[in-house]
Amino acid sequence: MPQLNPNPWFFIMLTSWLTFTLILQPKLLSFTSTNPPSSKTPTTTNTTPWTWPWT
Repeated sequence: MPQLNPNPWFFIMLTSWLTFTLILQPKLLSFTSTNPPSSKTPTTTNTTPWTWPWT
């Protein structure tokens, strides 16, 4: 069965993962986030239940 031969595919997978982790990932992680998390405490809103007219 030729699918079980890892000879060309393992090298391609290894090369692609190394390319991603060593070249592309640091470039992508260097971008600053457009919406950074804020240090404010979350506010809770007080909601009132809906009054249904038929109950």
